[in-house]
Amino acid sequence: MRDDPPLVPMKLATHLTSLSRATIYRRIAEKRFPPAIDLGGRRVAFHRSELDRWIADPRGYQPPA
Repeated sequence: MRDDPPLVPMKLATHLTSLSRATIYRRIAEKRFPPAIDLGGRRVAFHRSELDRWIADPRGYQPPA
């Protein structure tokens, strides 16, 4: 079992993926990146499991239906 938190904030997502915020939002719009979860107050996060799936296969990633 992992000790990673279930949600990853945008700042950590940019670090883990080496993508900029703008690129992440563009790929979300293109359905080529996990959808963001609105935390309110201009904060978003991503499900860790979906982000791990994207990291494992960025070109073949399909968002959950």
